[in-house]
Amino acid sequence: MAATYLLMIAVGIALVAWGLPASHRLKRPLDIVAALMVLVGISVALLGTLLFMAPNFFKS
Repeated sequence: MAATYLLMIAVGIALVAWGLPASHRLKRPLDIVAALMVLVGISVALLGTLLFMAPNFFKS
């Protein structure tokens, strides 16, 4: 399971690394998609970090 959480962290960082410059470079309707990918990337990376550090966080 730790490999899955590390993959989530890597995917989140990759989305942020792509989305930040793309949101400034792309034209009007596509820059919103890039900005949303930054938000998704931050969420996925933080969730992966949480689950990597405390794997039983969501289990009762």
